[in-house]
Parts: sequence; structure tokens; C-alpha cells
Amino acid sequence: MTKYLVTGAAGFIGRSIAAALLKRGESVRGIDSFITGKRSNLAGLEEMEFIEGDLTKPEDCARACKGVEVVFHEAALASVPRSVADPAGTNLHCVTATLNLLVAAKDAGVRRVVYAGSSSAYGDTPTLPKHEGMLPKPISPYAVAKLAGEQYMQAFNRVYGLETVTLRYFNVFGPFQDPTSHYSGVLAIFCRKMLAGEQPTIYGDGEQSRDFTFIENVVHGNLLAAAAPAEKVAGQMMNLATGSRITLNETFRILRELTAYSGEPRYAESRSGDIRDSLADIHLAEELLDYKPVVNFREGLKRTVDWYRESDALPPR
Repeated sequence: MTKYLVTGAAGFIGRSIAAALLKRGESVRGIDSFITGKRSNLAGLEEMEFIEGDLTKPEDCARACKGVEVVFHEAALASVPRSVADPAGTNLHCVTATLNLLVAAKDAGVRRVVYAGSSSAYGDTPTLPKHEGMLPKPISPYAVAKLAGEQYMQAFNRVYGLETVTLRYFNVFGPFQDPTSHYSGVLAIFCRKMLAGEQPTIYGDGEQSRDFTFIENVVHGNLLAAAAPAEKVAGQMMNLATGSRITLNETFRILRELTAYSGEPRYAESRSGDIRDSLADIHLAEELLDYKPVVNFREGLKRTVDWYRESDALPPR
């Protein structure tokens, strides 16, 4: 049986990938340091072997990779504002941690590493949609760190023959995303506030757009990337998104309907490091992985609102 390692297994995306693997009957190991991951996210993953460890420590990486065939590398400090406030911390937990993991994977004989890249690597270029042939122009420390991880993935493929696949995520949202942090994704924050009857804040004029990608699409793409033939995907980088975009103002209007919120948003100045528009060209993932989104934006948003409404993620009113 293939042994899978999921880094950041107590986080939003890592937890979702681990759950899908376990549902399929796979043998799964997870590792998380709980810097941003939540112990409550491990509920339902009792069949997973779990290591509380830190990827900035080479010995923890070596322990996690032992006996593993495929790694899903989801662990990171995934926040632009946080990286602006603490660029050194972001570099440590994104770049250093990724290099440590790759060294451990190589030494342990891991066959493939699937890496969570970021659309932030494209920066604020006006060209839409964003395609993989574009020169990267990161504008935040987080984007630089994720791009460095991509480069390490390609280097380890070329130099050591480790099969690496980079998936550039575009604004992932869905159940288990933490809605309580200032650094959380905008949709998680909007859901929490609007369900609680609180006014959400839109930074900028609200006409900025995003290729919001429901978590089920990301899990689907990762599983395809793990199983695809090496001759097609080893050393490759590709976008993982929906290929469609929506403005924050439009998103707010849909959420107002879904949450029965009756107010208006508050507008504030744009945040440093935030990009204006984001839209993915997903043709390469379609070609190499036979990937297509399985859940559209509105349905994903409805499922997300329903989950937040029913879960313990919201504070009592």
C-alpha cells in the first residue's frame, strides 16, 4: 500500500487532503507544528499516523519521510499580511522548511512530492488569465517564499531525479478554514462575520477580483497530481483553480443572500502586498492531469456557509 505524508495536516488544505486519502483506504502519516494548524482539525482523522513536529528541524523531516512514497507538502505560513509583518518568519517556515523536507525526501527514497504553490507568484501584472509561461513578479515576502519553494522543487527534480509537481493554488476556500484570524482567507472571515450579524470589511473598492477555488477542487487536483505518469508531470508547475473570477462586491452580495445578513460592508484602504485581479488559465492542468473543477463557486460558497453555520468554528452569539 502506498504510504502518503501530508505536511500541515492540521491545517485547512492538509486536513482535507488527508481526509480524502483516508476515505480511500490509504495509509497516511501527517505532520504539523500547530503554529497555524488546529488540533480540532484532526477530529475524524484518527486512522492517520500523526507526528507533532516542525519542518524547520531536519530531524523532524527525516522522521516524517521515513517509509513514505508520496508527499503532499501543504505546510506554510500562508498569509500575505503576516509575511509583510514578519518576512523572516515566513522565509523560515516556507523556504527553509521546504528545503529541509526535500532533503529528507531525497534521503528517504520518496518517489514524488506534490507542492502547494501560490498564485501570488504572478504578482500584480495586468495580464489575465495568469498562465504558467508568464515571468513571476512576486510583490510580497510570502509570494517570494512560495516561489523559492517552486524553484527548489524543480532543482531537486533535475539534480536528484525526485519527482516533483507544483500546483499553484488560487484563493482556496471551504470547510475547516480558520475564520477567526486576521490572517484568514477573506471568505472565511466574511462567513464568520456575516453569520454573526457583524459588518465585514472590504479592503479597497471591492472591484478587485479573485479566482476563488473551493477546497474539493484542490483536493481533486492533488490526488490527480500524485497519480499522474512521471513522464507527464515530473518537474512541472501548473495552475490549480476554476478558470473564472468574481469581484469581492459580487461575492458579498451572494454571501448576503446565503447568510441572511442585512447590512452593508465597510470599505477600508487596500492592504500592502495584495494584488488587484486574479484569474487562472487552467489548460495545462487539464492537459497534464485531466483536471476539471468539480464544484463551482456558488455551490462551494453555499457548502462553506452551511459548514460554518453548523460547526463550532463560529463563536456563540
